[in-house]
Amino acid sequence: MVCAQVFTAFTGRGNLLDAERLNFPVRFHAFLAGQDFVAFDPNRAAPDLEAQTPEQLAAAFAHARQESLVLLEHVKDDDLRRTVRHPQLGTVTLAEMLHTWAAHDLNHTVQAERALMQPFMLGCGPWRSFFRDHEIGVPKE
Repeated sequence: MVCAQVFTAFTGRGNLLDAERLNFPVRFHAFLAGQDFVAFDPNRAAPDLEAQTPEQLAAAFAHARQESLVLLEHVKDDDLRRTVRHPQLGTVTLAEMLHTWAAHDLNHTVQAERALMQPFMLGCGPWRSFFRDHEIGVPKE
């Protein structure tokens, strides 16, 4: 399932935390146990995320990421070839999921950068054309 949301710097951070707490460890343990994945809805956010400040989200993410990195310390090369069945994608490997985890994080980094760039780009005057590929929701001139 593709996520239909457009993320701001804040909501992207919340999605990272949500995935770090509710998606990655669950799926990681499923690989080790040889259990197929259950569906994950990327458009559903944990209700506690909206009440947190950006600082609280960052601290919670750092804590959850540290726990995930501890899980990774025990991965052996043979584990990377483990397979499970994903409800939408079919058979997937642990290596593929780890690559997706990294790409997911980097995607949100790009989204946050674009969101933070918006007010600066609007004030660029004639240089604004250099940033057209990064504009969000602004009609192209």
